[in-house]
Amino acid sequence: MVDRLTLYRAPTTVVDVEGIAAWLRERIDREVEVRDRYLDLYTDEDLPEAFAAARVRGPYERETGAGMLGIRRYEQRALDHPNRAGGVLYDGLALQRALNARLPETEARERLHIVLFDRVLGTWGEHDGRWHKRVNVLGQPALVSVPGLFEAPAKPESYYKARQRHALVSGDPPPREVLESEIEGDFLVEDDPRTTEALKGYVLQAIHFWTTGEAFCEDERCRLYNAHRQPEVVEAQLREPDFCDAHAELYEV
Repeated sequence: MVDRLTLYRAPTTVVDVEGIAAWLRERIDREVEVRDRYLDLYTDEDLPEAFAAARVRGPYERETGAGMLGIRRYEQRALDHPNRAGGVLYDGLALQRALNARLPETEARERLHIVLFDRVLGTWGEHDGRWHKRVNVLGQPALVSVPGLFEAPAKPESYYKARQRHALVSGDPPPREVLESEIEGDFLVEDDPRTTEALKGYVLQAIHFWTTGEAFCEDERCRLYNAHRQPEVVEAQLREPDFCDAHAELYEV
């Protein structure tokens, strides 16, 4: 069991990593350190190739990767200038393996590393033969996708009905910003001021898994719940109580 944790900043996002670290220190008896962007600290000339190899080709295509020179150059630019990255889904487990391989052995042995990530991550569903976007990928290092918080959990049904209605009238779906301003219901959007608060639970999920082997909680009122819909995210992460009775014994202040 590791006694030290390291959180890595995602500089292109609204996340207050120091705020998450302070919240964790009140709840777990471990050292919590904050460092700058993981991809700046642990990288090499082959990392763009690893990102290119992890690119998802299509929602129902299991094989990943794009080896064209232009794609590798894009990934290099995205590493150098993270504000230019976006619109790509990556195999989260493949990226986790690539980042783990670049982590010094002593660091991997002595600390759990949790990377606040500005990329959209997914995992392959063997049960239905398609990719699913994820907010976090548990393990070493644990990856927490900030855009995944907005994109992975399904939005309220009214959102998709409104999108379909707009498409029938205009022939094209409306911009996401238009829909988000029109739809009633509580869900998180890009640059939402509640992002930091919501991500606290997802970071704690990574720590809880690493220390106990338990992936998620089945109680949808608990921050350790694996929400599949935006209303569930709001319920688990932004409303009281913070934890179910069992996990409150571990983490409630």
